[in-house]
Amino acid sequence: MSRRHLLAGAGALVVLASCGSDSSAGGGGSTGSDGSAEPDPGTTGFTVAQRYPSNTFVPGMQRLPISLADKGTLLSTGPAVLNGRVLDANNKQIATVSAPIRSLNMVIPYWAFNVQVDQPGTYTLRLDGDDGFGAAFLISNPADVTVPYIGSLLPPFDTPTVDNHRGVEPYCTLTPNPCPLHDVTLTQALASGKRVGYMIGTPAHCQTGTCAPALEVLVKAHERVGDQIVMVHADVYSDNAATTVAPAVAALGLDYEPVLYLVGPDGLVADRIDVVWDQTELDERLDAFLT
Repeated sequence: MSRRHLLAGAGALVVLASCGSDSSAGGGGSTGSDGSAEPDPGTTGFTVAQRYPSNTFVPGMQRLPISLADKGTLLSTGPAVLNGRVLDANNKQIATVSAPIRSLNMVIPYWAFNVQVDQPGTYTLRLDGDDGFGAAFLISNPADVTVPYIGSLLPPFDTPTVDNHRGVEPYCTLTPNPCPLHDVTLTQALASGKRVGYMIGTPAHCQTGTCAPALEVLVKAHERVGDQIVMVHADVYSDNAATTVAPAVAALGLDYEPVLYLVGPDGLVADRIDVVWDQTELDERLDAFLT
């Protein structure tokens, strides 16, 4: 699968499920004779489409954004609140979860569940009314995770700025005008002694359809919080044809987008928001970050 297909998603369930994840369903049901998962008897509910990447979670608080689908089609509506539970590999319940719908200016709504998981292993998010499969997620040992995670140091990098594009053309693909988050490099932001917000995403070429709105709401948040947070954006490709991955992506070992890192004055990642967010959730997480 090419990188551009890996980053794709909003148009079809199968692609959305593969956007940084192993599958759209997890082992919440029984196991068939061929070793494949089977749904719980009598269930005919909705499919849970993961909107989070695999192989990036470490023990701690997890954010699990999902959307809903029926017969392979993503749903544009849904309940105000979804409730469910998290099961371990032995189908033992370890937590109950609840999440509100997030749909402000979004074609496909999502629900972001937050759950504390402290041990490595394979887990399943099961929701009330799902098809019996739910959605799987993996918690890895930190040594096995290659991208920065919550609690790790975010490495500095000289990202493109208005004054120095560093070989990235265009340096920002937001239209009709580049975003205003290119005044300083990530290196300079991290050295400022302030909180930092660092987003990697390509509005022009992100087939998930989430990068442009994610950057737009980040710009609005930047206007709201002012200089309390030094915000920096880096695009994903070095060329307008999206044939060469930009150095900023390689520096973090990313294979998905968009992602937003919230970094404390100590340089440690305080929060990481993957793949999809709307204005309401972003504002909530920024306010918590500033507290």
